[in-house]
Amino acid sequence: MARYRGSVCRLCRREGVKLFLKGERCFTDKCAVERRKFAPGQHGQRRGSKTLGYGLQLREKQKVKRIYGLLEKQFHNYFVRAERSKGITGDNLLIGLERRLDNIVYRLGFATSRNQARQIVRHGHVMVNKRKVNIPSYATRPGDEVSIHEKSRKNPLIQYSVESVSGRGGVPQWLELNREGFTGKVLALPRREELDPNIQEKLIVELYSK
Repeated sequence: MARYRGSVCRLCRREGVKLFLKGERCFTDKCAVERRKFAPGQHGQRRGSKTLGYGLQLREKQKVKRIYGLLEKQFHNYFVRAERSKGITGDNLLIGLERRLDNIVYRLGFATSRNQARQIVRHGHVMVNKRKVNIPSYATRPGDEVSIHEKSRKNPLIQYSVESVSGRGGVPQWLELNREGFTGKVLALPRREELDPNIQEKLIVELYSK
């Protein structure tokens, strides 16, 4: 599958906000957004800061797409499902993205970034309801138990990530983490107010509705 292989710090600089794509580095003064607060490229510093209309909608879509590490077709499929579901399309879209297994692994603190979480899932380190699942896009449900395979619990990267999860903002209330057992549980689907307040999902809905 195609995947972005360039510098992820450039993506954060292009959007002008921290997308937390680099794990622990994003929480230090080495963060590229903190050091160079302008877009990447030869003309990054000259680029105008005012974006209106279609440009604003496009940037919001690109930002959310990059946060969750998806390609255009994958992201559009989530939007189509959100539009067909009952409720508010924008809310459905974000909840659908949050239900992804790689995102749950990241939110529980088993990985320091979603990219690392995706690798952990693909390499077979993660179990859902005591069954190995290696599909990052697997949609979790309330009541699901997500755990690290017993043989993988001594992995230093996973151990360090779990120990340092508090420094990255902790575990959201709709999830429950058992650090000693390397297990977590999906207590409920997240409500919109529990998700990133800086995401303007209405702009994405407007973009795709044209």
